[in-house]
Amino acid sequence: MTALPRGESPGPSATGDDVVADEPTTAPAPAEEAAAGADEGGTAEDQEGADGPAASEDTAEGAAGTGEGDATAAAALSEAEAELAAQRELRERIEKRKAEKEGPIAAGTKLSGPAADLLAAVRAVESGEKPGAAFFDSPAPSPARRSVPPSAPVRERAPEPARPSPGAPPETVAAVAAVLAEGGAPPALAGPAAAVLGAQADEALREDPWQLLSLPGVGPEQADGFARALLGAGCGPDDERRTAALVGWLLERAALQGHTALDAEQVRAALAGRAVTDPGAAVQHAIAEGVVLVFQDGPQEETGEDGEGEASGGSDEDAEPADGREPVRVLLGLDRYALAEESLADGLARLVNACEKDADWSDAASAAPSPSAAELIRACAAHGLVAHTGGEAARAEPAALIAAARGLGLRALGATHSVDGRQRLAGAVGDPAAAVTLAGLLSGAEGPGRDEEGALALDLLVVLDAPQLDVETGAMLVESLADGTRLVLSGDPGVLGSAGAGRVFADVLAARACPQTVSRTPDPGPIGELVSGIGVGELNQVEAPGKEVVIVPVRDAGEAVHRTVQLVADSVPRAIGVPSSDTQVITVGHGGSAGTRALNEALKQRLNPGPGRFGGFDPGDRVAHVPAPGRTVPGVVVSADAEGLRLDCAGSPVVVPQERVAGTVRHAWALSAHQAAGMRWPAVVVVLPGDAAQGLSRPWVYTAFGRGERHLSVVHGVDQALPRAVAESPAQDRTTRLRTLLEASEG
Repeated sequence: MTALPRGESPGPSATGDDVVADEPTTAPAPAEEAAAGADEGGTAEDQEGADGPAASEDTAEGAAGTGEGDATAAAALSEAEAELAAQRELRERIEKRKAEKEGPIAAGTKLSGPAADLLAAVRAVESGEKPGAAFFDSPAPSPARRSVPPSAPVRERAPEPARPSPGAPPETVAAVAAVLAEGGAPPALAGPAAAVLGAQADEALREDPWQLLSLPGVGPEQADGFARALLGAGCGPDDERRTAALVGWLLERAALQGHTALDAEQVRAALAGRAVTDPGAAVQHAIAEGVVLVFQDGPQEETGEDGEGEASGGSDEDAEPADGREPVRVLLGLDRYALAEESLADGLARLVNACEKDADWSDAASAAPSPSAAELIRACAAHGLVAHTGGEAARAEPAALIAAARGLGLRALGATHSVDGRQRLAGAVGDPAAAVTLAGLLSGAEGPGRDEEGALALDLLVVLDAPQLDVETGAMLVESLADGTRLVLSGDPGVLGSAGAGRVFADVLAARACPQTVSRTPDPGPIGELVSGIGVGELNQVEAPGKEVVIVPVRDAGEAVHRTVQLVADSVPRAIGVPSSDTQVITVGHGGSAGTRALNEALKQRLNPGPGRFGGFDPGDRVAHVPAPGRTVPGVVVSADAEGLRLDCAGSPVVVPQERVAGTVRHAWALSAHQAAGMRWPAVVVVLPGDAAQGLSRPWVYTAFGRGERHLSVVHGVDQALPRAVAESPAQDRTTRLRTLLEASEG
């Protein structure tokens, strides 16, 4: 492997001086102190991982930002009202189906130690001796009939205007505020507490002060202090209310990092680190109280004489089978993610088994523009579920599939993660009505609508940017597809995963739950060559005669900010011909002296200075609007009035209510790689200051470097950390159950 050392360019410009020749190489001010890294237990991806759902600003703030956005949404619906309403309706349908399950799942066989204790707790729940959650098998899915004729046109419907929501009654908020004041908690938490805990929130907090942990931005230390103030000497580290809340908090926190479950041993270790003296008993209590569910992940053993098994997951000695087989793990998970994964696995199996011949695809495959496109068309003709992998150039293949299916008279659509992706797909298909955003499709704001059974009126759905599909969205999507509808999941497995919990695309690929077609279409040009090498762990030098790739070395974070502003405002427009409005800055995280906050402040001062008279924003500011967790919509500020902040998002007017601006709108000259996933720009400037070294991984570099179409500048200050991250830092493994469920459905 030939690495890119600091200061070397993969093209003819060794330092990028031909792009920035008239500017000094030293920043006018010293670097500021680097911001703290990921929260305990976080990873490089996690430092910005929580930014995806709610555009948070660093890891600790990310968890708070996510919750604040959700709590605010409970008080005032945004222009995403239609989407959220549709999601609630679908979730109710899923829960109704799961509630009709007929019997408990066997927990496993021949287990001992703490694992047996876990199983005993589960059995106590099932027998009614203790309250808690029950475990059920899924019923057979009922067929959904199509009622919309094949000729029904695809339509786009404008989102419904936002309407104010009454929120919690003032008397409830006042009562909660009184309890918070008594416990020394900030009064600002009164509104979120009333929204999350309901009308009796004040009584709930008095009875169980650790319910404060369910609020955004509240950690165990704050909840412990609140409990001590209310309960005095009557509380301690082993209070069952505290331990149950901690278990739930640990699982919620893990979900922000992409996990849908955690190993029981990890949870016990984390509890021990929080001064819980008997973590095993604490986990058992949490299971009995229904705070979490328990699952077995691993091979089954023969049942004992009583015909019943035991759940594994104790010490290493207990977990290791005597015959040398792989140990059985005990996983703990929240019911919302367990429900989503089970529903998604059931739905995918249903699509695999319900495929029917609806047209002759042979001529369409013969007329495909490339062998890879022909292979994809043939696979889709014969199967109800297909996975397709490839880079940016490979997006032409699902576009060809959609065009071919529509040519056969089928109702075919492509759904993308972003508005930018939708526009690019529509251009590739040659039909604006053939592409929608996934959020718009689920909400009914875009696409063909639903039939009388509530299913989407489609014969074929191609989901692009599939790695960005989280498990809850995936479950709602599959629940919305009728029997016989074909589903194609298409994406680049090398990019960063979803902002939400789960790894749907990776689990489908790993489980080999369906036919997989791999594109043989390479990404073109120097940027494509560079990114392709990164995908296999190599950071190679590439020839860039047109300054397609340029490395700009810097010494510290202050210089990184200075050179970034110089590139966006002057050098790239002059030397490359790409205006500042089409140049996107991408950096590792939100905090730090060269994170998105610092870069956005500097870029605003240079590109659109102003007093920020509209809640910190001025007309002409580039912003990122996050109408729902996991969705980042680029826009430009137009104006503001009594209704809220008015944005232009890819030609669509959006009004953000005043009370939601702080939680859902950020400046966006600079984004994190998670926010930029699924979008591309003519020019991209990737900023790698020295304090970003720990935040780098191969998927991060692959995603960030691949966002540029014509030009990529790398502001490089991490020395050998960049080639080391590409070679040695693959994606963080997420703990999920979907792969196991898919493999079980095949058996």
